Amino acid sequence: MQYDALKTFITLVEINNFTKASEILHISQPSVSLHIKNLEREFQTTLFIRSPKSVQITPTGEILYKRAKQMLAIAEAAKEDILTYHHEIQGTLVIGASFTIGEYILPPIIASLQQQFPQLELQVIIGNTKEIIQYTKLLQVDIGLIEGQAHDHELIIHPFMQDELFIVSASNHPLAKVPTITVADLQQQNWVAREDGSGTRYYLDHLFRANGLQVRSLLTISSNQGVKESVIQGLGLSLLSASVIERELKNNDIKILPLENQHFTRTFSYLYSPTMKNKRNVDTLIEALLKKA
Repeated sequence: MQYDALKTFITLVEINNFTKASEILHISQPSVSLHIKNLEREFQTTLFIRSPKSVQITPTGEILYKRAKQMLAIAEAAKEDILTYHHEIQGTLVIGASFTIGEYILPPIIASLQQQFPQLELQVIIGNTKEIIQYTKLLQVDIGLIEGQAHDHELIIHPFMQDELFIVSASNHPLAKVPTITVADLQQQNWVAREDGSGTRYYLDHLFRANGLQVRSLLTISSNQGVKESVIQGLGLSLLSASVIERELKNNDIKILPLENQHFTRTFSYLYSPTMKNKRNVDTLIEALLKKA
């Protein structure tokens, strides 16, 4: 396998510039060109359309890019398997996590892993559910942790934890004084929500649709902390995970609004590419997730 040539090819696709690719890889620009020519000769296809101002990948280049990412991931997995032959967990584990999981569920798990396996380098990338699914498919992370829905034949997906969501308001909101609210109480309210693509937003949109709720205003913020602070300041109601509001409930900054005859639960899931199956570092995190549940 032309490992170096594939690495050069992937870098050029992602950087889209021969000069910058050579700088990142610490090789000469002619070497970059030679790697690409060798791949084009081996696969008998044109991978890039070159012009003085741009480099455009071809359709067959797109096919090779996807497979090249998988091949390099398999090669890295083989290296780690050899390194960990004597059951030593080491190397790097890149975790992708949606916001609620990455900010509130994952930190104690990471702390435990660092104590158990000091030679394991952990990297965490946080994004919304849609982004984490994409990172996992492109092998930009070894394993993804999501809070929304996912149905993708390219990924292995398993649940690991149940989560409960609550409608919340500022502690001085008029509805905070009502023992149990009804759907009618939620009509024409101001709401604060996460952005499209987040797992939490998916469930809020479902709440709106399922109950025919009319919204007076909708403020969108792409972080749980921003949503919470906005709720505390009285900018609107929201739907948030129990793990997200735990501290604010204790401090009486936020109140749960129990909705008559309705409860909101969802499943947290982990997902990974088949190329990551049985990778020891990935398996170690999965074991920790299942213990947490």
